[in-house]
Amino acid sequence: MAPKTGSDLEEIRALLAKVKALREDVELKGAELRSSWGADADKAKVPPRVLNLSHYIALRAHDLTDLQYQLAARGLSSLGRSESHVAQALDALIATLKRLSGESHAPYPAPVLARAGAAELEAEADRLFGKRQKSGPRARIMATLPPEAVEPEFINNLAAAGMDCARINCAHDDPEMWGQMIENVRGAAARLERPCRVLMDIAGPKCRILRVKAPPKTRLLRGDRIVLIDELREKTKEPIAFSLNFPELVDQLAVGSEIFIDDGKAAARVVSKSAGRAELEVYAAREKGVRLKPGKGVNFPSTELDLPPLTSKDFRDLDFIAEHADLIGYSFVQRVDDIELLQDHLVARAPKREPPGLVLKIETPLAVRNLPPLILQSSAHNPTAVMIARGDLAVELGFARLTEMQEEILWLCEAAHTPVVWATQVLDNFVRDGVASRAEMTDAAMAQGAECVMLNKGPYLAEGVGFLRDVLARMDRHHAKKFTRFPPLKQWA
Repeated sequence: MAPKTGSDLEEIRALLAKVKALREDVELKGAELRSSWGADADKAKVPPRVLNLSHYIALRAHDLTDLQYQLAARGLSSLGRSESHVAQALDALIATLKRLSGESHAPYPAPVLARAGAAELEAEADRLFGKRQKSGPRARIMATLPPEAVEPEFINNLAAAGMDCARINCAHDDPEMWGQMIENVRGAAARLERPCRVLMDIAGPKCRILRVKAPPKTRLLRGDRIVLIDELREKTKEPIAFSLNFPELVDQLAVGSEIFIDDGKAAARVVSKSAGRAELEVYAAREKGVRLKPGKGVNFPSTELDLPPLTSKDFRDLDFIAEHADLIGYSFVQRVDDIELLQDHLVARAPKREPPGLVLKIETPLAVRNLPPLILQSSAHNPTAVMIARGDLAVELGFARLTEMQEEILWLCEAAHTPVVWATQVLDNFVRDGVASRAEMTDAAMAQGAECVMLNKGPYLAEGVGFLRDVLARMDRHHAKKFTRFPPLKQWA
């Protein structure tokens, strides 16, 4: 090795000072975060995922971009793959910089520590979704079951194609049909001698259009005025009016509040407000217009709604779910109290069962902001995964923000050693029509960064499972994390 010049040593020592200061700040701010979460003050008693998550959030409060490039220019770690083991990555970098500056015996962390976080993440994925198939991709495949799944042959085809987890959406069908679907899944798994988990998705407080008053074939166009009313009566004078399945939401709106209709196909804004009534003006819509129909979803991205996390239907469904589901999808979860409520009801209904896995569906800006404490509360009592529910989340956050947020959630969950389910419209055209688009192929390839990928129902669902399995397996052969820039993550700072 060529002897270092004075300027070389100065640069290395300056880098060492920066990284040591960063390491100290990560330790200090991480301890403050853990205190705010109610974690044990004794670091030795804190679960590894909690410790590492606090370190990661503290690390990502900094803009590390310049430091990363300085490190990379020296052939050193840029910290771009440190999500699962932040402290160990920083300590290893400090040891290298010490040696380069002349401390020849600076110790490195034990190599096993760098792998421990990833190993815990893999173990949690196994607990939730079963051991991965030896010949299959790293990411498991979840398939949403249609009514046809009451027929054993339908499930046999899905399992043979590579389904690892069957999803039952409790917003549809009934306990008798769910029971038959589960029996078919268990039978197929036994015949193939491999696990296939059952996830039951609680419907939750999904806002939908309840009733509509409008001339036949009316379509909403940009500039139209419509009225949202708490209770639509026969004598309602408005020419175009509608009500919601949660009528109390009308009085939670204010002038300027945004309302997205039918997954964002139309967007409106409140222009006037009175008790039980809000006049809206449509400011965006498809050129051909959008039908205002009962059952269509409605989102309120600029309003923090006050809704119960579990509805009366959810409580009835839990009587069945608590006894039969391996995993429970928690729709519209937003607060730690929401998790505690579900956990209490599950224990009350099935006290002798092993705690089922919880899949936290992240669908609102509040759920994104609260994601760290949500994970900690859930994982303290149940195997836990996070679902990036990109349908509602895209409407709530905006499509441009979703593109980076789905990446940020992947990073945060890796830091928390928590598996991720990549969901909504994966291979949607393929499952519905039998042919994939180029954009879908790119999306399916990106899904390889998650631990599970969800397909929705459609006529070509079994073919979609097989096709996705092939795509994910190919990506496993070629995939390697690239250099990741680390500007500050402000969402959880």
